[in-house]
Amino acid sequence: MGNFGKWLAVSALMGGLLIGGAAAQAAPAAVRVKVAQGTAQGVVQGDVLSFKGLPFAASPTGALRWRAPRSAPAWKGVRQASTYGADCMQKPFPGDAAPLGVTPAEDCLYLNVWRPAQASSAKLPVMVWIYGGGFVNGGASPAVYDGSQFAKQGVVLVSFNYRLGRFGFFAHPALTREAGAEPIGNYGTMDQIAALKWVKANIAGFGGDPNNVTVFGESAGGGSVLTLMTSPAARGLFHKAIVQSGGGRGGLMPMRKISEDQPGLPSAESVGVAFAQSVGVEGADAAALAALRALPAEAVVAGLNMAAMRTTTYVGGPLLDGKIIVAAPDAVIRTGGQAKVPLMIGATSADLGFSTAASKDALFQGFGANAERARAAYDPGGEVSLGALKTKVGADQTMVEPARYVAGLVSSQGLPVYAYRFSYVAESLRKALPGAPHATELPFVFDTAEARYGAKLTAADKAAAQAANAYWAAFAKSAEPRAPGAPDWPRYDAKTDLILDFTNDGPKATPDPWKDRLDLVAATR
Repeated sequence: MGNFGKWLAVSALMGGLLIGGAAAQAAPAAVRVKVAQGTAQGVVQGDVLSFKGLPFAASPTGALRWRAPRSAPAWKGVRQASTYGADCMQKPFPGDAAPLGVTPAEDCLYLNVWRPAQASSAKLPVMVWIYGGGFVNGGASPAVYDGSQFAKQGVVLVSFNYRLGRFGFFAHPALTREAGAEPIGNYGTMDQIAALKWVKANIAGFGGDPNNVTVFGESAGGGSVLTLMTSPAARGLFHKAIVQSGGGRGGLMPMRKISEDQPGLPSAESVGVAFAQSVGVEGADAAALAALRALPAEAVVAGLNMAAMRTTTYVGGPLLDGKIIVAAPDAVIRTGGQAKVPLMIGATSADLGFSTAASKDALFQGFGANAERARAAYDPGGEVSLGALKTKVGADQTMVEPARYVAGLVSSQGLPVYAYRFSYVAESLRKALPGAPHATELPFVFDTAEARYGAKLTAADKAAAQAANAYWAAFAKSAEPRAPGAPDWPRYDAKTDLILDFTNDGPKATPDPWKDRLDLVAATR
């Protein structure tokens, strides 16, 4: 059968093996759960019970546009929790790796819960998902984010929406005056914290353990996890963290200050004023703020999405507000000021990155005194195209090396860290792709590859998804990503530089094969 064939066979059985420890009892007679706001009725599908579209905060519309989230109002009777709430207002991105399943709207602060349909005598670990999308796109409704497979692993999976674009990250002098001591600017991050507080207060009713919560996210969601790890406002709301392609050196986007200009980076307030002027709103008084809040949601979006993010009227993402976000995450981690939680972190093998170099010489000159070493590491035969080199170097600088850097920082503080690289490429795409592009791990982590690849899904793809999902669930359960029948995942130490590489031939624990080139990237910081 061969080693890989044996691994495929074992992987196919992982889901059933892992559920066995959940001490399952008879299926519940009712599918109603009481939360702080009222009673919700979920839907049983096979082995999974789900609740969708539960409000975790009040609608952020009208006078609550650009305000910290307020408590969700109570409802009377039984709320049918069978469909997703609206994803947050945005202009959908046609090439999104996780296309939305519902129509966006400004009234969007809803969450979803999946859990095993059968009751358990023990409290179940909880995983809370934060989607990516450059802080301008994304939502909890995409089919690839369905939490059913995690529920089958004996995990309570929660996903939620947070405000995006100018709804989620915005400043203006009139807002600053109105807010007083209330935090401003990072409304999307405040939504994330509000969702985690809702989980802490309510998840026990779903059979989840509020003292065993893992927060995880990808891209902007991964960057958000780093922000939550280092935000004083999120302290104590989770106990483990997973960062997927979330960067790690500075913010994923430039981090502006609310009122203070930085070199080459105007303040968030000045950007907000520029937006206000673009829609015909002048001044910084209450009347100006009322006019901004009266704008139709589409006028606030104003075409912003991942294909059109470069504009002088949008701040770009999370802000240094001094309350929710006090510094770039890596600056906090270097001092040991982050939440002391076990961490899993990594990136894909052909991840996201950018370079503006006009030639190979210019690209390698960016490595300074190590230019020739970089040339030897990235293009030893001189045959790699400039485009391919820019993509590879850009990904290393933006995602791969920063993840390794954070792994080294956190592990040096004596905390458990597990580093990975996701190199698996679906069999139907291997001829077209040199590696795993940004976000392609998502349907494997959620074990929803069938929703992504449909009839092109192969047995190897399905096994890879089952394996990734099992590792992620195992980490949520015990802070150790070790699954029955799967290769051991070694704890990270910068001295040994061991990672788990999800290769086309299965997961493999190995010294990082890119050590030399990542060392060169680190040396240029």
